[in-house]
Amino acid sequence: MAKGLSAKQNSIIDFIRRFWSNKGYPPTVRDIVSGCRISSTSVVDYHLNILERQGYIRRHAGVSRGIELVDRATAMASSFQIPVVGQIAAGEPIPVPTADTWDITASSDTLDVPSDLVSGKSNIYALKVKGSSMIDALINDGDIVLMQSASSAENGEMAAVWLKAEKEVTLKKVYREPGRVRLQPANSQMEPIYTQPDNIEIQGKVIAVIRQLA
Repeated sequence: MAKGLSAKQNSIIDFIRRFWSNKGYPPTVRDIVSGCRISSTSVVDYHLNILERQGYIRRHAGVSRGIELVDRATAMASSFQIPVVGQIAAGEPIPVPTADTWDITASSDTLDVPSDLVSGKSNIYALKVKGSSMIDALINDGDIVLMQSASSAENGEMAAVWLKAEKEVTLKKVYREPGRVRLQPANSQMEPIYTQPDNIEIQGKVIAVIRQLA
């Protein structure tokens, strides 16, 4: 237990450390709310500000999972260049000419991100979000999502989904149901997309969000 910290602040540090160990990336503020049974995000933010001032953590502004334990700083101090391969729809699917759009090696644009966001991961790329269907998941129009290339997704995971027949791609939560796949927006004002299992191809899963600050 760190001296000079409250029990709640120590529990937050312990939770961040456990989350890192289990997941390989840092928690969001909402993860801490749930994991530490804290009443609100504002209370978590208050304690995180204290931990940052006292040198226990470092926070990266505008990054959803931008909490870094200082005792990991040596391994995570450098930035990492991620290719930005285009945009993805968080709303109605955006038409894309061919699946070659997802050829990461073809990208000329890159984005510097804290290396702790991608530590231990490979085949990471970035996409700019267009649309508002994922706003309840705190992903807004203009934000950037960091993706890890993947060909499958568990139920409830947020993924870039290629719709083969439509030649369109969309960012949604994936749910497999009897005889169909439901692509669920995180926006109560929008309806899900239903399609056949053989009409989709998972292109990648979301691992972090970089917010577009006003």
